[in-house]
Amino acid sequence: MLKRFLSERPLRLPHIRPYVPRPSDPSIFWFNSERDDVVADVVNRVCASQESDRTRLEMALNDAAFHEIRRLEKQRDEEARDRLGYWRSMIRRIGKMDDIEQRRVLHTIVTNMARDIAGNFDPRVYRFARKAAPRLIGGVMEPRRLTEGLVDGSPMSLDRVLRVEGDLDHLRNLQNRGSLVFVPTHSSNLDSIVLSQALETSGLPPVIYGAGKNLFTNPIISFFMHNLGAYRVDRRIQVGLYKQVLKLYSQVMIERGYHSLFFPGGTRSRSGMIEHQLKLGLLGSAVAAFTTNQVRRVDRPVWFVPTTINYALVLEAETLIKDWLTEEGQARYIIEDDEFSRIDRWFAFFRKMVGMRGGCIIRFGEPIDPFGNAVDAEGQSLTPTGRSIDPGGYVEHRGKAVADPARDAAYTRELGEVLARRYQQDTVVMSTQVVAHVLYRDLVQSTPGMDLFARMRLRGEVAVDRETLHRELGEARDRLFALEGRGRFRTSEVVKEDSPEQLLERALTFWSGYHDSTAATREGDRIVIGDPSLLLYYQNRLVPFAEDIAGPEHLKAACEIEQLGVYR
Repeated sequence: MLKRFLSERPLRLPHIRPYVPRPSDPSIFWFNSERDDVVADVVNRVCASQESDRTRLEMALNDAAFHEIRRLEKQRDEEARDRLGYWRSMIRRIGKMDDIEQRRVLHTIVTNMARDIAGNFDPRVYRFARKAAPRLIGGVMEPRRLTEGLVDGSPMSLDRVLRVEGDLDHLRNLQNRGSLVFVPTHSSNLDSIVLSQALETSGLPPVIYGAGKNLFTNPIISFFMHNLGAYRVDRRIQVGLYKQVLKLYSQVMIERGYHSLFFPGGTRSRSGMIEHQLKLGLLGSAVAAFTTNQVRRVDRPVWFVPTTINYALVLEAETLIKDWLTEEGQARYIIEDDEFSRIDRWFAFFRKMVGMRGGCIIRFGEPIDPFGNAVDAEGQSLTPTGRSIDPGGYVEHRGKAVADPARDAAYTRELGEVLARRYQQDTVVMSTQVVAHVLYRDLVQSTPGMDLFARMRLRGEVAVDRETLHRELGEARDRLFALEGRGRFRTSEVVKEDSPEQLLERALTFWSGYHDSTAATREGDRIVIGDPSLLLYYQNRLVPFAEDIAGPEHLKAACEIEQLGVYR
C-alpha cells in the first residue's frame, strides 16, 4: 500500500504563497504554472488522433482494456483489486457504446494517464537539493566530515569522486537559445542523481526526465523525484494509448522550451557494454517537437547532447550481469530487488567511492541538431565541411515546413546511429575496466573451447602470474593510448597517470569489500580470478576494441571477446 501511495501520489510541500519565478530563473521554474495546460494539450492531441475514425477508437479502447486486464491479473495487488473490475466491465460494454460514450471514456482514460505521467517542480526543493545533496553524499563517504561540511558549506568528498568533462562553455551558450536534450548512456539507477549534480556544478540548467515508477517507492528518492521535474514511466503498462501519451508528453515539453533528459538505451545496460541498440520512441518525440515548432513557425531549436556516464565501480553490477546471463534476465525489464533498493548498499558504495579519484566521470559530448549535424557556438547547424545550414530545410516540402511522421521516423533512426557512434567516441575507459579486460582475456585464453557460461563457473580456478599481468596491462594501455589518439574513445586521468602496478592494486582494492563476491584477489605472486561474471561486466565496456588492444599472442581470445557484442 505504501509503495503504491508513494509512486502515484506526489509528496509536495504546502504553498503559503504562490512562487513567482524571476526572469533569470531556468525555464523549468515556470512548469507548475503550465502543468495543467500541458496535460490538456497532450490529452487533446491524443484524443483527436483516435476520434476521427470509429474503428480506430474502438480498437484503442479494446487494446487498453485487454492489456490492463492482463497486467492487473498478473499483479494481484491493491491496484488490481481497485481497477480490475472497471476494466472488465468496460471491455464488455465497448461494442454497445455510442460515439459520444466512447469518446468520453477515451478522454477519461487518456486524462488519467497524462496526469499520472506529468511531473512537478518545486524551486524550494531544488534550492535545498543543490546545496544539501553533495554534502550529505559526501558525509556518507566520510562521516567525520558531515557536520563540518553542513556548517561551512564545503563541497566535501563528492567533487573528488565526480569529474565533468566536455565543452561546457558551448552548452552554457546554447541553454538560452533553444531546448537542450541530454541523451546519456545508462549503467545505474544512480545515473539521474549524479547527472543532476554534474549539471548543477557545470552551470547547466535543471531538466525534466522520465523515471521508472518503481524508483518512486523509496520515500526519500520519491520526494525529490516528485518535486524536481521527474515524470513517471510505468513500464508494466503495454497499452498503446499509454505509450502515445508518454511520447507526446515528452514532445510537448520540448516544444515549450523545457530542457530534457532521457536514456535512449531504455533501461540500464545489463551487460555493462556501451549501448548501440537504442530505443527510438522518446528520441523521436524530440525530433517531432522540432518539426511541430517549424510547422507553427516557432523559432525554437532543439539540440541533442550525447553524454556518457562512466563508473569505476557500479552499484548494481552483480545483479545486472546475473540478469543478463540468464534467459529470464534477458526478458526482464524492471528489476525491483537490486542494490539500488537497499540503503545499506548505498552507504557501502559511496564509502568505497571516496578512495576513487575520478571514480565517476560524466562526459558531455559536442551537441548536434536533430539530423546529426554539428552545432557552432551560436547554435547554427554545420555541414561536415563547416558550412552553415538551416535545419528547418530538412522538414520542408516545396518551401514549407510540413509534418511527415514517416520522414521523421527515418531521421530518428539516423540520429540513433549517430548517437551510438558518439557513445563509443565519448566513452571514458576506467581503471577497473582495463584490469578486468586483461584478466578476462587471460581467462578466455587459458580455457579454449569453453563457452561463456562454462567460464562463469570457474571461481578461484584460474590464476595469472602478477609480473605477467603487469606486462600485459602495460601493453594494453599503450594500445589504448594509440586508439585514443585516433578518436576511438577516451581514457581517464587515472589510466593515463598510474603505472600498471598501480592500476592493478587500485582495481583489486575497489573490488574488495563492496560486491558480495570478489572479481579477483591477490594470492602471493598470483592474481586469482574469483568471480568471472564480475570481470565480464567490467571488461564488457572494452568489447568493441578487444582486437585492437590485443597483441598477436592474445588475438584469438580477443576475437572471441569481441563476439560478445552480438549479445547486446
